[in-house]
Amino acid sequence: MSKAKEITSQLWEMANRLRSNMDASEYRNYILGFMFYRYLSEHQEQALIKNGVIDVTEGQSINEAYKEQANGDDLEDYLEEIASSLGYAIAPQYTWATIVDKVDNNTIAPSDYQDMLDSFNHNLNLNHNAKMDFHGIFDDMNLGNSRLGNSTSARAKALTDIVVLVDQIEYKDENGKDILGDIYTYLIDKFASNSGKKAGEFYTPEQVSVVLAKLVASNLDPELEAPEVYDFACGSGSLLLTVRKQLENKIARKKLKYAGQELNTTTYNLARMNLMMHDVRYQNMTLKNADTLEMDWPDGVDEHGVDHPHNFDMVVANPPYSARWDNNDNKLKDPRFKEYGALAPKTKADYAFLLHGLYHLKQDGTMAIVLPHGVLFRGAKEAKIRQALLEKNQIDAIIGLPANLFYSTGIPTVVLVLKKNKENKDVLFIDASKGFEKGKNQNILRKEDIDKIINTYKERKDVDKYAHVASIDEIKENDYNLNIPRYVDTFEPEPPVDLGKLTKEMEETQKEIEKTQSELLRMMKELTSKDEKTQNDLNDFIKMLENEVKRNG
Repeated sequence: MSKAKEITSQLWEMANRLRSNMDASEYRNYILGFMFYRYLSEHQEQALIKNGVIDVTEGQSINEAYKEQANGDDLEDYLEEIASSLGYAIAPQYTWATIVDKVDNNTIAPSDYQDMLDSFNHNLNLNHNAKMDFHGIFDDMNLGNSRLGNSTSARAKALTDIVVLVDQIEYKDENGKDILGDIYTYLIDKFASNSGKKAGEFYTPEQVSVVLAKLVASNLDPELEAPEVYDFACGSGSLLLTVRKQLENKIARKKLKYAGQELNTTTYNLARMNLMMHDVRYQNMTLKNADTLEMDWPDGVDEHGVDHPHNFDMVVANPPYSARWDNNDNKLKDPRFKEYGALAPKTKADYAFLLHGLYHLKQDGTMAIVLPHGVLFRGAKEAKIRQALLEKNQIDAIIGLPANLFYSTGIPTVVLVLKKNKENKDVLFIDASKGFEKGKNQNILRKEDIDKIINTYKERKDVDKYAHVASIDEIKENDYNLNIPRYVDTFEPEPPVDLGKLTKEMEETQKEIEKTQSELLRMMKELTSKDEKTQNDLNDFIKMLENEVKRNG
């Protein structure tokens, strides 16, 4: 087990003891919120040390330096200078070090927790360019929540317990590497596994994220130094971060621009925290809290009606499956959908999400999206959209995944890989549904399963009972039905029956039966000689068995 996972397990066990009867999905907001506050505070400290504002080498403690600033006349200038660089500023009296010091000295007041969040929000006005990146990020930490405690002092005690818990964890591995971001991600995974179907709102399992990330990264120009990635249903942002890990170009990893849209406000806040705690600067991320299908990114059309979409090098997504959406006739005029001749059904928005992502893909970009299998073969309007996508030569590959990979559903899913400007006129089908390890609650894609998918995608060749490259003519013959079994035959014939061997086995079985029956008769006769009371009944039973043996003999 890695150090990050080990620390996460310890943190999870302690958190479960502290949360009492509070639901894990609700308690999550406090644990992760305080972890993020600690990160922001310590990140600010590092910046102050680097810039010589705090000189800990001369024996000055961080708290002492903060107290000097808090009592100085230039506090506003001090905070404004920090905000101009970091995008936020935490006042000296509300830094993590100061709060922990008060806790340790038993001088923390119940009002201090609310004051520190209010102060943080107030200081966001010092950098208007970054204000929206941080605005409302702690709104899910309801400090007056009665489930924290029935009184102000009880709630303060609960919050103090969380501060102590978050502070006692050492966020470094054996080599001194900062693993706070990894711990945060593992905790999100832990909360997801305890949230059941709700987990689908904010978390894509890591191994599925890796598949999507590798697919889009494998087609990225290796010389591109500042690529952009977009997830229009970004959840907690884990999929966006996984893309970064799969980029081979170190400069591209550092300069990667992240864009994401998320409808759920709590999950949107998680995503902002998650990216920042993985050292993504606010200047490199643009996340929006909005309905993707109702609010384009950002609008798509200027005041003159001219279409100006923002396009990305990579698009990845795991949107909600077969969701309801408003497919009114005005949507047919929407530039995202109008070229495909139909709108996704009202009760199945799968193709609406797909077309939204494709619309925002660059001409040489790659998109990978997870959807239910129904998009491959359902008829009516979806069939019309599917045919248009194929005629435009925009579907590059279809990959069938195993069932029960997700926390939110057990259904098997499919990955669609799309491009706007691909040279080949065929579609690669991969049936990866049988390559997995069975887990206790969810199935797991192993490294060898993922490698097989990606290598097959790159090689783009037929693989017996696993992959097939289908021409557009072959797909037309199937009436544009993309159901994977039509193209990849995974049928395993039953081995031929050896009649001689079967007869011999039946004879041996009969001999065993006769031997067992004879032994039973012997034992029953011995028993009847010892027990006169049941002798008549047993004699009848023995005769019945003897007749049975004769019939079988």
